[in-house]
Amino acid sequence: MLHSEEPFRFHRGDVLPGITLAYETWGELNADRSNAILLFTGLSPSAHAASSEEDPSDGWWEFMIGPGHPIDTNVYFVLCVNSLGSCKGSLGPASINPETGAPWRLDFPDVCIEDVATATQRVVEHLGIEQLCAVMGPSMGGMTTLAWASQNPTGARHLMTISSAPRAEPFSIAIRSLQREMILLDPAFADGQYTDEAWPRQGMRMARKLGMVSYRSAIEWEERFGRDLQYRYENRPFTMNFEVESYLEAAADRFIGAFDPCCYLYLSRAMDWFDASAGKDTLAEALVDLRLDSALVIGVDTDLLFPPRQQGEIARTLTHLGIDTRLAMLPSPQGHDAFLVDFENFGNVIGGFYNAIARREFETS
Repeated sequence: MLHSEEPFRFHRGDVLPGITLAYETWGELNADRSNAILLFTGLSPSAHAASSEEDPSDGWWEFMIGPGHPIDTNVYFVLCVNSLGSCKGSLGPASINPETGAPWRLDFPDVCIEDVATATQRVVEHLGIEQLCAVMGPSMGGMTTLAWASQNPTGARHLMTISSAPRAEPFSIAIRSLQREMILLDPAFADGQYTDEAWPRQGMRMARKLGMVSYRSAIEWEERFGRDLQYRYENRPFTMNFEVESYLEAAADRFIGAFDPCCYLYLSRAMDWFDASAGKDTLAEALVDLRLDSALVIGVDTDLLFPPRQQGEIARTLTHLGIDTRLAMLPSPQGHDAFLVDFENFGNVIGGFYNAIARREFETS
């Protein structure tokens, strides 16, 4: 945990006297601190990307990080920071406002993706890392990767974005807008004054269900569930009859108590606001100062939220800037969430990328 007492100026102008950031690390920094990988998360995960001695529970990317894993902690030092604005240890709307003694909720400053990137750099500097080996992130984390790279154009030698985008497209904005509306319209939300006893459960449930539908693909729904019936109640109209319905209900129930509604609203909106080329005519102009040895852009052919054309834009831009860039469009029925579950596809590509870097830079196989 980093408690930074340096004032923090948000992208939209608000200033707080300091920030708190939760982070976890795996592996060890080498002598010249050149083997560090910074991992940004998606919207809802914590910094606990993988198990460790301090916390042996499985992380959200357990198959990817560890000794002998695609991101090999025998070679690399991996840093994952919980996003500013989240509710998983870092400062956000669910944190206590010291002036009121109550959660910030809707009084918290507006959060942008740029703020997440700026805040995270404080942890990098706190650890004495002058230049990262690589910066990477999936989904929202890929957006934050681009924001961080724009702010720190010589701060890393390699870059990777996964199932991400340089900006939100209308379809993904529409989905997230509906999710936010579902939460805001729940009477228990009460303009952000909800309590543990009166939690906007229904709003969060519906938002999560809609999210789950957009995270996967129709191909997977068909292959996984088909029209299988889960249970029937002859005398109860419109109850859940199909297995896919009960799956969504279970996923929603797991999420309701695991993430704060205001944090969800803030980070969801931050994704919609983000545009890596804001203020410039093109993405290339926005990233013109970027200096990298190589980059890997990964996408999934069935991703509805961050479709292949957006991965192509990132890759073409980096190539145009003279960066050795590979575009890997992976075939997977699992849609946007494939990076969380498709070990074979993602493990091979990500492992190959970092193995090649290790052979060149750290003389290991």
